[in-house]
Amino acid sequence: MSSTNHFFALFGLPVQFEIDMDVLQSNYRKIQSEVHPDKFVTASPAERLQSMQTATLANEAYQTLKHPTSRARYLLQLQGVETLEDSNTAMPADFLMTQMEWREAMEEAQHAKNITALEHLLSTMKSEAKLMQSEVSHLIQSNPAQAAQLVRKLSFIDKVSADVHQLISRLED
Repeated sequence: MSSTNHFFALFGLPVQFEIDMDVLQSNYRKIQSEVHPDKFVTASPAERLQSMQTATLANEAYQTLKHPTSRARYLLQLQGVETLEDSNTAMPADFLMTQMEWREAMEEAQHAKNITALEHLLSTMKSEAKLMQSEVSHLIQSNPAQAAQLVRKLSFIDKVSADVHQLISRLED
């Protein structure tokens, strides 16, 4: 990962956790329209390749900056701090208890086919994530190690949320 702020620069955004999502989206659309393959039908192979590379970079940058967890992870990487989500799975006991409670609530709701309970669980996790994101926003510069710990927690919440969304979809079918 390059130590430049190219994802932020690409979209004309300040290098910080709190970003204007409307600016991100409109600048992403603008880049995508500028490098659309239809505009490069008669271009040289080198120009076509360049437009494809720009489109690919824009997609990766957009996906990274759009999601709070990946945005925080990226900001830490720009500072040379790796979040080590795959290798550092140690979590404080209270967070481990919360994780277990969420998983149990998920299983109970699944057995009861209770979509309302799952939606409530999602809402609870979303609130918890919002608090952590607010904290991460302040810690990225002042305490990157603590911010990395929060990114690991956010990553877990993202995964459980995705599992709950999948479960709701299955129950709705």
